[in-house]
Amino acid sequence: MRSALRYLTVLAAASSAVAVPAASRGETGHKSRQDANAYFAGQQAAIDVRQLEDFAHGHEDQMARDSLPCDTDPDFKLACASVSHHARATGGRKFKVADKGTKLFDEAYRPEDSRHFRAEDSSTFVAQTSQTFDLNYADGSHLRGFSGVDQIYMGDYKATSPFGVITDCNSPDFNGVDGILGFGLPKAGSDLPTPVLFAMTDEENKDTNAAQLNRKFSFFSTDDKAEVQLGGYDPATADGTMWYTPALASDDFIVGVTSLKFGDTQDSAVELLKWKSKAQKNYGAPSIMDSGTSCLVIPADGMQGQLSNVPWDDFAKHWKKHRSFWMEIGQKTWEIPFNSWYLAETDQTCVQPSPEGMQGLLVGDVFFREYVVEFDMTGRKPIIGIAPLNKRYQPVAHNSLASFELDEAPKGKLHMLRGAEIMYPATHNEMLTQVDRIPIVNKKGTQYFMDVGIGTPRQPFTVIFDTGSTVFGVFTKKHDLPGHIKNQLPNYYFSENLHEMMQVSTSERAAPMFYFAGSSNSTIATLLALNMVLIGAVLMLSRRTKKHSSSDSEFETVKSYGTI
Repeated sequence: MRSALRYLTVLAAASSAVAVPAASRGETGHKSRQDANAYFAGQQAAIDVRQLEDFAHGHEDQMARDSLPCDTDPDFKLACASVSHHARATGGRKFKVADKGTKLFDEAYRPEDSRHFRAEDSSTFVAQTSQTFDLNYADGSHLRGFSGVDQIYMGDYKATSPFGVITDCNSPDFNGVDGILGFGLPKAGSDLPTPVLFAMTDEENKDTNAAQLNRKFSFFSTDDKAEVQLGGYDPATADGTMWYTPALASDDFIVGVTSLKFGDTQDSAVELLKWKSKAQKNYGAPSIMDSGTSCLVIPADGMQGQLSNVPWDDFAKHWKKHRSFWMEIGQKTWEIPFNSWYLAETDQTCVQPSPEGMQGLLVGDVFFREYVVEFDMTGRKPIIGIAPLNKRYQPVAHNSLASFELDEAPKGKLHMLRGAEIMYPATHNEMLTQVDRIPIVNKKGTQYFMDVGIGTPRQPFTVIFDTGSTVFGVFTKKHDLPGHIKNQLPNYYFSENLHEMMQVSTSERAAPMFYFAGSSNSTIATLLALNMVLIGAVLMLSRRTKKHSSSDSEFETVKSYGTI
């Protein structure tokens, strides 16, 4: 803290030394403008320093805390882990949890509806058959396969990257889908392969044309379209300033929500997060910005005694059409209006109670329909940027690579903060930055699909796009794999077919997710239990040999990109 203040003092002294330049008779107009610009720049620097000094003096206790509380603060770390667990458990899919002893799915998985990776047709494919996986999701869905390395095409970029080759699936939720693409952050010490965006932007990866691409992406959605932008964000998508805040974790897009109100106006709205103490409000409720979650998921209990109320109960009590949510992140408030959290086409409320044990929020697609969100992974600490979405912007229909003078995160200010106590506006950068705009298919505003390519020659696939997961995998036909690959896989891979096995749930029912049907008055007309919130963890069984051995990861690490 003292060192930070000493740094501010030096800056203040330097900035206060700027004086109004005296013009000489021989001075040109150009030189006068330069001197004037330098003067006003110095004045702005002095103002910035004074603001930082004021903030530092008023937040000494907060700045003394660790800058990544989800990683090091014992109590807050547990809350962050609970939110991260439930975000990753969905895998970007909208599943329900069946009752114990009932049939899991109403229809069968149809592999013929998906396109399959043909390993024998790619001259650059390298199988990693010693690295097999079984992904078991909380609703009983099961993915099985092995790791591989090949050329990956995404937008205007390509790179050699690891990915999952999925040989088996039992869930109809994947009917018509070719796989899943996670844009999440890698977990420290995880056995997961390098996420594809990290592999593409890795300067040590000798087989990539994206090594100079900024390790950033942004995402937003309209009612019927969506777009992901690699390298930053197109300024035309924002209707105003982009505001930035540091994430609270090194491996998740977690921000702290300190207030969540619901009502007709911000002043009259009811507070849904009634903290018992100021100290408990310091960080707020850990909240993940997750495109893999359809709705806004709010606490259905007192968050382990931190709250004096139950937010879900208060929301249900005050539910009424045309009301808004107001969410405070870093001392800045963001409105989620009625038309974003209420699905008029189906007459349903897209707000969910959290599963048991989850101590925070999942901020899903209802937020991305109002704001363009930038995910900056260029430093050790992830940074989240939020700007109002320009509703006049039309998402691209085809990949479009362009260069912009981008505003960017004021990292000098953000690095001084210890947690997400404040948001700062972007600073302008005159350097041209490449941004690749990629169209996303928007399925009823609740699920997003993106086109990618794999192999040489390129094989096209449409995969689920998910900011809350690091999993990247596509389906293959296991019986059509080359003989040398089949011989290295476990025998049960071929003796079992997951989609033909009896699918009976052995899990208990989770707290239900309710959709409120609309009514013409302030009362709640109908409660429709449309699906159940996911429970349990994603269990990963990683097999380096044909024997079973447990692991906490979803895929086994590919230690190198391989030589292709």
